[in-house]
Amino acid sequence: MIRRVACLAAVLALLACDVSIGSLAGRASDEWTRSYKLSPGGEFRIRNTNGRIDVEGGDDPSVEVRAERIARAVSDEAARELLPRIAINEDVKPDRVSIETGRLSGIMIGAGFEVRYHVRAPKSVVVNVSNTNGQITLKSLSGRVTAHTTNGGVRGNALSGGVDATTTNGGVDVEFASVGTDRISLTTTNGGVTIDLPADAKADVLATCTNGGISVSPDVKMQVTEQSRRRFEGKMNGGGTPVDLRTTNGGIRIRSRGLAEKTTESR
Repeated sequence: MIRRVACLAAVLALLACDVSIGSLAGRASDEWTRSYKLSPGGEFRIRNTNGRIDVEGGDDPSVEVRAERIARAVSDEAARELLPRIAINEDVKPDRVSIETGRLSGIMIGAGFEVRYHVRAPKSVVVNVSNTNGQITLKSLSGRVTAHTTNGGVRGNALSGGVDATTTNGGVDVEFASVGTDRISLTTTNGGVTIDLPADAKADVLATCTNGGISVSPDVKMQVTEQSRRRFEGKMNGGGTPVDLRTTNGGIRIRSRGLAEKTTESR
């Protein structure tokens, strides 16, 4: 009876979604590419359902998007038939470009799809990306960044602006080249949070967790105002940028940029 109930639940979950679960032998893929002009200080958005999102900052003034559309089915032929149904919708304005993965209509049994976005944008662009099933990676961006996903991690490297990164099932790991005045918020429910800050960063740090510990690198110049296994509060180099770190099930690590191993446990 338990097995029957579990099978029924799996079938209902499959019917509720447009993407099937399981191993599918057939595969087809193609590439969708676009180039956009965006005014200085403009915003670039992506809304995806399945597949990773990678955004990297560069010196080119245009936004270059390469999306790999992948269809899976019981055969290659069935996958090729599914491929044209994977729509990518655009909303283009001078100061904002929005891209969204379209939702396939109807019920798909024995089939699945994903879209993998690879984006190169001006470093100072405002980035707002969200995902359901897939990782988000961000690199060399100095503008404000918002990154939300449900099943997948958020990874950042060489960031310089304000960041709001949130996931439910996955880790949040962000390394900053510098920090400005905009708030930094890294949050997850099931996973760890790691932040690497420049040694000279000025920040007001608040870290809280429910099931897990909080560790701080010994060379971080921090004036501690509150410290326990579940909560840490302090001023780095006298204080400055608000930094909020939160997790429910997982640990939190606060490190100086480039220091990977040596940490001390807050208790």
